[in-house]
Amino acid sequence: MGQMCMDTMIIGIAGGTGSGKTTLTEHLKDNFGRHVSVVYHDNYYKAHPNMPYEERCRLNYDHPDAFDMELLEEHLAMLKRYESIEMPLYDFVHHRRRDESVTVQPRPLVIIEGLMVLHSPKIRELLDLKLYVDTPDDIRFIRRLKRDIAERGRTVESVCNQYLEVVRPGHFNFIEPTKIYADLIIPEGGYNENALSVLIPFVKELSG
Repeated sequence: MGQMCMDTMIIGIAGGTGSGKTTLTEHLKDNFGRHVSVVYHDNYYKAHPNMPYEERCRLNYDHPDAFDMELLEEHLAMLKRYESIEMPLYDFVHHRRRDESVTVQPRPLVIIEGLMVLHSPKIRELLDLKLYVDTPDDIRFIRRLKRDIAERGRTVESVCNQYLEVVRPGHFNFIEPTKIYADLIIPEGGYNENALSVLIPFVKELSG
C-alpha cells in the first residue's frame, strides 16, 4: 500500500516528434535530481503479442488509439498516491512491448513526456502543469530523421515515407490541436535557454 503524499506534482510535456521534449525533460531531471521521476509516453504503445511483425509495421503509431491510455492513467494515478509502478518498455525496432519493465518510484515531482500527453481529458485531469513544446516542422523532421536512423535502424526512405504518410498528418490532427490545453508553450523546448531560466524557478516554486 502506497503512502499518501498530497504534494506530488505531475508535469505533462507534450509536442511533436523532434520538438525538444526529451531535452527539456533532461534539464528538469538535472535540476531536481532525486526528487523527480520520469514516465515516457512512448513506452505505453499497446502490446500486440499475437500480431505478426508485418502487420505491426503497418499500424499507425501516430494515432491516439495506438496508446494504452488506460494503463497510463492508472499508473499516473498510482504515482499521485505515492505508489510505485512497473512502467512497460517498448521495442521500436520490432514494434512490440518488451517482456521486462522498469520500476518507477513515486517522487515529489513526476514528469510524463510524450507526443499526445495532452490529448486525453482523463490524463489532463491528473496533470498539475501542462507544457507544450512548439518547434518548426522542418527542424523537427531533421531531428527525427537523425534519431530514427541512428537509434531505430530505419532507412532514409522509410523515415521519409512514414513521416509523410502518418507522422505529419498525425501531428496536425492529434498533437498540435492539444496546444490549447497547455498552461505554458515553450518554443524549441530544452534548447530554449531563456525559457529554461524562467521555467525551472517556476516549477521549484510550484512544487514547494
